[in-house]
Amino acid sequence: MEKWLMGVDLGGTTTKLAFINQYGEIQYKWEIATDITESGKHITTNIAKAIDTKLKEIGESKSKLLGIGMGAPGPVNTANGVIYEAVNLGWKNYPLKDLLEVETNLPVIVDNDANLAALGEMWKGAGNGAKDIVCVTLGTGVGGGVITNGSLVHGISGAGGEIGHITVVPENGFDCNCGKKGCLETVASATGIVRLTMEEIKKYNGVTILKDHLESVGSISAKDVFDAARKEDTLAKNVLDRVGFYLGLALSNLGSALNPEKIVIGGGVSKAGDILLKSVQNYFEQFSFIRVKQSTKIAIATLGNDAGVIGAAWLVKTNFGD
Repeated sequence: MEKWLMGVDLGGTTTKLAFINQYGEIQYKWEIATDITESGKHITTNIAKAIDTKLKEIGESKSKLLGIGMGAPGPVNTANGVIYEAVNLGWKNYPLKDLLEVETNLPVIVDNDANLAALGEMWKGAGNGAKDIVCVTLGTGVGGGVITNGSLVHGISGAGGEIGHITVVPENGFDCNCGKKGCLETVASATGIVRLTMEEIKKYNGVTILKDHLESVGSISAKDVFDAARKEDTLAKNVLDRVGFYLGLALSNLGSALNPEKIVIGGGVSKAGDILLKSVQNYFEQFSFIRVKQSTKIAIATLGNDAGVIGAAWLVKTNFGD
């Protein structure tokens, strides 16, 4: 009997689950709400119930599952599956692996969610089998995963790949949730793009769609900035050029340190497409060591919201498979 790989991608609002075959093809996928009440103590029980319910629904037994791979937000002790800290869930030194194994009676392996998105893109996405990859996820925050020779880089305390916290504005930078100032996350995430736009609007004297939008709607989103830039709005284009500068600078430094085959950019902000990526590419080439510029390619992630569960399945396959 071919066993399935169980992928779980834990988010602050929803948890994505999927049964995936040995070839990385999703057989069933679904979502449940993430219950963060009482410091997230119900999360593992809810996941176990969701797995049992789905297996019953499709007429399969738990013996069909080889194991569970799970991505969680925050740094992870990969040796024992403890989450050092997940602020949005209320977890600190949380024994996620042990608790989920008790609830499901299946072997569990845990890693950071952005790391698993990187593994997913390596296996079945934009990485296209490349074994040296940097994956950057631009969403509400900025996540990252680094893969060298097919293996994730975790670092000594699970903080390897924290690309969002590379400092790109060393003076007078915005405050970051991590406690530092000037992190990439403060200027290249969706919230960072809005922050930069609001800053520009205050000092901009020209005509801009975004100022009109702000006055009529009362708020601005990153998508509004992308849409305005596509309409050749000068302020919006200036903002995205600035974002491209920060991203290009950070990625060029990563490129010089690691010389990956590919840098894969995913997350909601990546949907801006060429309106942002041309700028990122230009600055990346400007700041990169020449051999890095010639050998490292920037690509858009292709798996979307499935990257995390597919990466989690890869962990199961490589750790619990024959």
